[in-house]
Order: sequence, then structure tokens, then C-alpha cells
Amino acid sequence: MNDVVLATRGLGMAFGGLRVFSGLDFALARGERHAVIGPNGAGKSTFVAVLTGLLRPTQGQVLLDGRDVTRSSAGERVAAGIVRTFQINQLFPSLTPLESVVLALCQRDRRARPSLRALRHCAAQIDEAAALLERFGLADDALLPTQELAYGQQRLLEVLLAYALRPRVLLLDEPAAGLSTTQGHALFERLASLTEGTTLLFIEHDMNIVFRYAQRVSVLAGGSLLAQGTPDQIRADAGVRKAYLGG
Repeated sequence: MNDVVLATRGLGMAFGGLRVFSGLDFALARGERHAVIGPNGAGKSTFVAVLTGLLRPTQGQVLLDGRDVTRSSAGERVAAGIVRTFQINQLFPSLTPLESVVLALCQRDRRARPSLRALRHCAAQIDEAAALLERFGLADDALLPTQELAYGQQRLLEVLLAYALRPRVLLLDEPAAGLSTTQGHALFERLASLTEGTTLLFIEHDMNIVFRYAQRVSVLAGGSLLAQGTPDQIRADAGVRKAYLGG
């Protein structure tokens, strides 16, 4: 992997005397879809929180395009191109998808934060938002309050809002959580086509989704990075089967 966009060196995180993980050397190649899996309590969400600056590690480094961003804030990392979604929706239920996307685009373009009344003056952002909503299959519901969207549509809208910021790295924390198996696969089918060329790191528990859509997989277990490889390599790894896959 010569073109690494996001990496960690000797990364560790502890809360008081509780060690979550330590010594993580991780590398994410530009443009790949990479899944992070592991048993409950393995530290997957904590790992993403450290990558995105919501938590500061107790040891080690986080590198974006070779630059040390370990001490950068979450806002600074968003500006640098590391954008995430959350396991639980972080949406404004009373806003329409169009309003939400236009606000996100204004943030990306560093316009003075407009009021909802002033959004109609953001012509370029409105046009781009409409195109994104069309691309993500949400155009027909663009003017409905978000709280009236089906849950699967809300999950897709959250991904769209993150994608609209043009991230170098898009991190998704269990994007299929709360969806049926069919809905989860539909979401990832759309993600795989819409985010082609975007570096995508996602946490997911459904191994059918992981092995179908990830190009590489990292396994966290026992406070360390147990394995990294292609889906076929992870399936064949005896240590992974014993620790996590139950084989």
C-alpha cells in the first residue's frame, strides 16, 4: 500500500485503568472500502472517535496523508477531510432534507452561517443539494420534514450530509444499524456506487455486508489489531475464526 491516506502508529486508548486498545498500527489506502469488525467491547467506536478527534489517544499518532493530526480537534479534522456519521442519527428532525443539505454545503464552502430564511439566496448550494438528493434517491422527499422520512432514508440522508463535505476519508459507524437485512444491503449497494473513489471506513456487525462490500477488513479483539486483509484472508484466518467468527 503505497498510497496511504489515514494511518495510526502505536495507537492506544485507556480510560483510567481500563485499557481499550494499544499498539494499533493501522493503514487505510486511498479510495478503498475498509471494514472494522470485532466483538462487542472491542473498541471499534472508540477507535473511530480517536481517528476523528472526538477522543484524544493516550499514546501513539494519527496521520492524515502523512501529517500528524493527533492533537487536532474534531472540527479541524473535518476541515482537513475526515468526516464521520454516528451509530445513532444526528439529524435535525424538523428540517427538510433540502434544508439540511444546503446548510451542510454552506458549512463546507465556509459561507457565513445563514438563517433558514436566508437559504433561498444560496443558489449554487441549492442546485448542488438538489443534484445530490437526486443522486442519493431522496429527491422525491426533499421537501418533507426529516422526521417523516422512513428510517432507512434517514440513514441515507446522514451519509449524504457527510459525503457532501467532500471528505478525504468518510467514516461510517454502523450505517445499517436498525435496518433489516434487505434494507442494509440496499444501503450498501447505493453507497458502493455513489462513493466510488471515496475512501470509506465503516464499522459493521453484519458479516454478509462486510464480506460483500469491503475490499479490506481489520479485526479488533482483545485490545489489539488481530488481523488485517482481504475478506477472503479474514475468512481463512484461524485466529479470527476462533476469536470472532465462531468457526
